[in-house]
Amino acid sequence: MQSRMKNPAVVVPEALDALMALGAIAKKDTSVPGKTLSLMHLRASQINGCSFCVDMHARELAKSGETTERLFSVAAWRDTPYFTDAERAALALTEAATRLSDRSDPVPDEIWNEAAKHYDEKALGALVLHIAMINFWNRMNVTTRQTAGVWPQGVTKPSQNAH
Repeated sequence: MQSRMKNPAVVVPEALDALMALGAIAKKDTSVPGKTLSLMHLRASQINGCSFCVDMHARELAKSGETTERLFSVAAWRDTPYFTDAERAALALTEAATRLSDRSDPVPDEIWNEAAKHYDEKALGALVLHIAMINFWNRMNVTTRQTAGVWPQGVTKPSQNAH
């Protein structure tokens, strides 16, 4: 596969700066663990078929010490014993907010309330921002066919030696 163009956020550098700033703000002062956010990013990217982001987030998780059992099981998180209740709530919220057109009540109270059991309002805000942002990145990358393993100038490449 070959990209249709350079990553739009690189073509319009001000966009990359703004997206990176929003990402940093959404991580700041929140109780949501970084690994949970990365698992959410990986799951949304799997749903959206964004090979660039699946590759990047899986490598980042592996580099941070994530186990292979959890990495291999993200797509089937409901049926594996590897995730905490809080991670499951975040993954359920991610799936619901990513698949908005799949049902008439895309994010039912049951999913929201389960997330609210594990995360305070600021953390819920961070979760929603991260879900929106990864979906934005996925849509931009899928539309322009960004290629997994090809890293645009200015974007830090995850370790090739991820285990």
